[in-house]
Amino acid sequence: MIPITPEQVLEQLCVNASERTVESLKSVYQVCREQQERGLTDFSFSTIARLGKGRGVPAAQSIRNKTGDHFKTLIAAFALVTSTTCGAQVKCNVSKTLAWIDAITDPVLKLQVNILYSQKKEAERLLQAVVPIDQHIEIHDHIGATSTNSRLTDLEREAFEYLLSDEFRRIEGLEHGPRGCIVRIDTQKTFFPVATLDALNKALLHL
Repeated sequence: MIPITPEQVLEQLCVNASERTVESLKSVYQVCREQQERGLTDFSFSTIARLGKGRGVPAAQSIRNKTGDHFKTLIAAFALVTSTTCGAQVKCNVSKTLAWIDAITDPVLKLQVNILYSQKKEAERLLQAVVPIDQHIEIHDHIGATSTNSRLTDLEREAFEYLLSDEFRRIEGLEHGPRGCIVRIDTQKTFFPVATLDALNKALLHL
């Protein structure tokens, strides 16, 4: 997959942000960049907020709140790039199956999808390492499932919610199409294939 840089994410996040938010985003970017240049991998909200105190970086709780989505996304960009550089992320070959990810033009959206895909591949790797040969695991995909390992993380849930949001469709010039697909308003070309909306809603409901 084509790598996404924090610079691209910052640029996209600033497009429709207020002047105050833009300044805060630049401050968060600078602190994260300093962490990266030191070779450190700690991009927790509390650490970034502590290092950026008095420099325009919001408090950790403000970043965690729903209004802090911009900052969470930017910090996640640094965390993903750093972990990939250090070899912590699962590497995979680009295939036709993943071509739709590389076709996404919005760096923020591409970042969120890449994070989800990397987490999925890492989970699969861990599952293969843990499950003994000649044994299998049955996955019961229903509302009553309570396994914490199968639950979406906050970042994963936010990524799905963003894909379903009016803001995402407005920025990308999209609208709902037939049978749960997403199409471009101007050309009516398919952006997300049939059943994508149904799949995202089911993931949010059951996971």
